Parts: sequence; structure tokens; C-alpha cells
Amino acid sequence: MPNKLSRILTEKYGLSEEAIHQALASKNVKGDSMGDVLVRKNLLSELQYLEALGLFYHIPFQPNLVLENLDTTFTQKVPIQFLRKYQMVPLAMALTPDDKTQLLPERKIAVTEPIHFHALDDLVQIMRWDDYTLTLSTKTAIASAINMAFDLGRDSAEELVQNMEENEGIVIDEFQSTADLLDDTSDAPIIKLVNHIISQSTKARASDIHIEPYQDSFKVRYRVDGILYDLLAPPKRIQAALTSRIKVMAKMNIAEKRLPQDGRIDVKIGNQEIDIRVSTIPTSFGERVVLRLLNKSSSLIGLPELGLSPERLSILEKLVKSPNGIILVTGPTGSGKTTSLYAILSSLNKPDINIITIEDPVEYRLRGISQIQVNPKIDLTFAKGLRSIVRQDPDIILVGEIRDRETAEIAVQSALTGHLVFSTLHTNDSASAITRLVDIDVEPFLIASSVLGVVAQRLIRTLCQFCKEPFTPDDFAIESLGLAPDQAKDAVFYRPKGCPQCVHTGYKGRIGIFEIMVMESNLKSLILRNFDANRIKQEALKNKMVTLREDGLEKIFKGITSMEEVIRVTHL
Repeated sequence: MPNKLSRILTEKYGLSEEAIHQALASKNVKGDSMGDVLVRKNLLSELQYLEALGLFYHIPFQPNLVLENLDTTFTQKVPIQFLRKYQMVPLAMALTPDDKTQLLPERKIAVTEPIHFHALDDLVQIMRWDDYTLTLSTKTAIASAINMAFDLGRDSAEELVQNMEENEGIVIDEFQSTADLLDDTSDAPIIKLVNHIISQSTKARASDIHIEPYQDSFKVRYRVDGILYDLLAPPKRIQAALTSRIKVMAKMNIAEKRLPQDGRIDVKIGNQEIDIRVSTIPTSFGERVVLRLLNKSSSLIGLPELGLSPERLSILEKLVKSPNGIILVTGPTGSGKTTSLYAILSSLNKPDINIITIEDPVEYRLRGISQIQVNPKIDLTFAKGLRSIVRQDPDIILVGEIRDRETAEIAVQSALTGHLVFSTLHTNDSASAITRLVDIDVEPFLIASSVLGVVAQRLIRTLCQFCKEPFTPDDFAIESLGLAPDQAKDAVFYRPKGCPQCVHTGYKGRIGIFEIMVMESNLKSLILRNFDANRIKQEALKNKMVTLREDGLEKIFKGITSMEEVIRVTHL
């Protein structure tokens, strides 16, 4: 250990000689760098160690790397595995042919540990750089730069399609999907195209990819924030090759094109783990494929982040702390019901509480919670699974969906015998959930006794904070929201504009709007006499229930979303 670096660590950050010697001993035994040991033992932060290293080697420390206009040609010369292993990345600005202001761009190599001299020499020789500077940066910054460069350095989808048109003979190479799509160096154009479609869709935060065949063409689209956008329209002749490649990756039968099939792909894109559910159906013009993307690396949303106002958040928190009963979450497919239920379960998950779920499918793995996957092939249905769950001494039960009378009756009986049960229904609003339970032959007195509350929800797109612009709507637009013009005279309305930050859509991300119907005594007595959803809703409004439209209006007035978005989602 150099004395000067010891002195810097001691004088600048107060590390004791003993701590430094212990770090050195661990470094020599385990083969880690000394910085890794010090950071792992919480003796220093990574930033502090790199600052000290910079002072020792006289190398500038740059925690955030400038990646604008990055020259990505090195991705064709240097393997991504080499850069990741030695945690280094070459940085140079890409110059346009008519750029006369600078003969040679500034060349820089960012590293985390300057001691990898041989690897550094190899990189410089590969790049053929005679003159460059070294800079220190964090592991995260260097990993992000590597991933971004290899993503940008790949051919565009249009170039890949052009390549296929020039090479008529396309061979499908049946091999297992690589651990990381960015690591895949295959030259097969169809493989590169599929990898590009998946990585670009992930980058755009897409939830689904659609491959749709037509008579003389086919289209690739992706869904971002609930809206489908065109991604690519390749020539019809590569449709079969593209579909077959996806089926190979999903371990599906590529010879069977007459029956629907389901499969699954697990891939990594940089530091993101993506779980892809693949579904194919036969159509008149070929197989239609839909890929559902689930980013397992993204963290779960907490209750306060769902979009509930403070008043409705306190109502929901009070409901979920009940010792027993049923809480239903309703809404159409893709309205965020599962996300809300996972947020609720995460808030209730404690070592002294036994939580068991039965879902179709299990979308997120929750630590400390037992999760069961429905499997119709072996007759493991919601009803059968729920019947077994109640013998496992649970405190809280989540049933993915109430679909039939048997599941509903077991859920009700579980609630009446001391369990807190969460489940979902596909209904338009909270009051309709009661009539749906009656429709599947659940007795009204059981509904009144067991149901604590119903949460109806939708997802609305939020305006991009970088480009949203204020405007004054006309009277017709205000009346379409159910407001009188004088009610909105002091409000500030915003509309989408579009910028690079939001991919020129005007929206970025989504948030929930909610309608929470708490089963007060007047509602329970009404349910025992009358099952009409409109009558139940009118009674709930007397209890000051806030409707979906009213919650949407609040978010319009706060500048979170637009008028068009609320009207689109809440036209009941």
C-alpha cells in the first residue's frame, strides 16, 4: 500500500491505520480492489475513495460523464465484455464531416481503477490513439456509458431491414437467447433486428410489442403509457423469419402455426432484467405475436406514489389495516390494479404477518410473501388454490381475480372467518362491483357483511414537465368535463406540446385516478334491498365519495394531466 495514499485517506477522511491494513488484508485474500473493501465496510463512499485516488495519481475525478454527441465507433472494435471486466470506456466527441473548428476531438478514457495498465495499453492500441487523457469515474457512470454506446452503436431498425432486403437468403439460427442482448454479436440480420426491437422498446418504457400481419404488409408497434405507436413496417417477406426467431427465443414450437401458443423469454439489457411473455395466434395473413414486457429491475411503487390525494390515501390506509373483510380493486385490463395491490401488500408486509397470494400470472416476486401461480393444466384454479390457502393459517390473502361463484364464496367465507382478503373485478366503477358479485350468485347479506370497500381506478398519462404549455380552453371543452364555465375561470389548464424528453408525445409516465367506495351502514342496508348500481352510486355520493372524473379534474387543476386525457379515460 503506497504511503502517500494511506496518508491521503487518513488525513482527508479520518481513516485509521488499522482500518487501512484490514482493508489491504481483505484485498489480498479475496482479490477485490481496496476501494471495494472500504466501500463495502462503509468506511468510505465510492466518491470519497475516487477523489483520494485522483489526488494520489494526479488524475481528474469526474462523477458524471458527458455523453452528448458520443462517438460510438469503438463498439465495432472493442468487445463489451472487455470494457465491463476492466470498468473502462473510451470517450470522444463525434465530429461531422463539415466540422472545421476542431481537427481532432478530445480523447478521454474513463476508468475506476488506474492499475489495469495492460488492459489500458490494449485498449489504446485497438483504438489507435496516440494522445489521450485519463479520468476517474464511478462504476455506475462507466457502466451507463458502455451500455448507451453499444445501444447507440447498433444499426437502426431501418438499416437492419435494408440489410435483409439486400440478402434474400435469411437463415434462422436456433440458439438460446444470450444473457445480455447487448453482448450478442451475431451477424444474422434477423437476430439483430429482434434484439433491436426489444432493446428499443425497453428504452422507450414500452409495456407491449405487437407484430401484426396484414395481406401485403406487416407492422411492428409498441405500447407506451397505454397508447400504441408505430415502430417499424418491414417488408412482408421477413414476417415469417421474424416470428420464427421470437418463437425460438420463447422455446415455442416453430412448426406449429395453426394453433395459439404461449411462451416466455428472460433477457438482460445492460443492468435491466426483462421478463417477456410471448403470445401467438393464427390469423388469415400469418401469425400475430404480442410480447408483454415486464422490467423486473424496476422497483415496486409504494402506496404514496400511486397518485392518491392525501384524503383518499388516509381512507385507503384505514381500510387496509382492518383485521378482516374483503377489499376489491376494480377496473378494465391494464388499469394498474395489480400494481396497486402489490403496493398495498408491500405496506402490510411485516415479519409477524402471514401473507399468501394466488395470481395469474405472478408478475413481481415479493420477499417474505408466499405467491402461488394458477395452472389450469393441472387443475390449479383460483378456487382450488384459495381452498388450500385458508388451511395455511394466513392473515392476509390476495386472490388475483374473482371470476366465478365458487371463488367468490370461498373469498367471502375467508373474510367472515377472520382473514383480510384482497381481490380484483373487471367493472367500470366501484358500485358495479356489488352488482357483479350478485350476478355470480353471491348472497346480498354476505356481500354486506364481508365487503369493506371497493377501489375503482384508471391510469392517465401525465404531462411532460419539460414541454407542457398553458392554454385557455373554450366553453365547449370545459362543459365536456361536466363543469360550468364560471367554475373553471380561475383554473390554469395545460396541454401537451412534445419535446425530445417525451419522444414528442407531450406525455411522460402515468398516474392513477381513484374512486373509493367505503361500505358505510347506509350502503349495507341499501344492498340488502336493492342491487341497482346507479342507486348504490347515488348513495355513495351522499357519503362524499369522490368519483373517477372528479379525481381526474383535481389532477387537471394541479397541472398533472390534460383535459383530453381525463375525458379519454373517464367517459363512462
